[in-house]
This record gives sequence, structure tokens and C-alpha cells, in this order.
Amino acid sequence: MTREIAWVLLITVVPISELRGGIPLGILRYGLDPLFVFSLAIIANALVFFPIFFSLRLFYSKILSRISLFDRYLDSLRRRGKPKADKYGYWGLLFFVAIPLPITGVYTATALAWLLDMDWRKAFPPVGIGVVIAGIMVLLGTLGIVEVFDIFLSS
Repeated sequence: MTREIAWVLLITVVPISELRGGIPLGILRYGLDPLFVFSLAIIANALVFFPIFFSLRLFYSKILSRISLFDRYLDSLRRRGKPKADKYGYWGLLFFVAIPLPITGVYTATALAWLLDMDWRKAFPPVGIGVVIAGIMVLLGTLGIVEVFDIFLSS
């Protein structure tokens, strides 16, 4: 059981799959308790925010800010993104993460929050709530798949 939990955690913290891969893996492949898998995936996926945000901040300040071409490129991205950030703000992060599709997860939202100079203390709650919403959708979808298979296999 420990190995199965480790796999669920690994898939949950990997970019692109995130909890969209971890929850179905734990429930469909390993037969783990859905509420346990959901809770584990939510916590693990939401906590990815911190190492990503602070690594970006550190990496940029120590290395990338010294490369003028890259620095100008980031300034250009920030200027273009500012109107959207002003319009949608932290709600935009929440809805972005809540959509359970590839590339709309914690990694991308955290990078956006960093890129748009959002305060991490204000950016984490909407990202975390978005993770919970996405997790609920993935859990319900996964349980729906289980139910469909049960119907076809029992008849």
C-alpha cells in the first residue's frame, strides 16, 4: 500500500498530470479509498505552490534578471498580462486552476502569479480553492467512471 500511495503522490505533483492523474490512479488502478486519495491529492497538489513560487523568485533574482534580453522579455509579458491581471486578479487564478485540464493547474497558475508580481499570501488561497474545485470534479468524474463500469460488468 505504501508504494501505491507514493505513486499517487508522485503523479499528483508532476506537472501536467497533477491531481488530474493522481486521483484516477489511486482509485481506478490501486483501489484506494476515494476520500483518502482525494485528500492526499488536494494537499500535495496545493503545496506545490510554495516551492515553485519561491524557486522562481530566487532563480530570477539570482540568475535570470542578469540576462537583459530575458529581463526585457519578462517585462513585455508583464505589461501584456497586466490588463488581464487587473481585470480578473486573484479570481482569475482560482478559475484557471479549477478547470481540470492539462496546463491549467498549480504549476502554471503559480508561474502566472509570480510573473504578474502577485503577493504570494494573496495568490495561494485562490490557487488552493481552485485545486479543491478541480479535485472535486476529477473525483466525481472518476467515481462516475467506476459506476459505469460497475453497471456494465454486473449485467
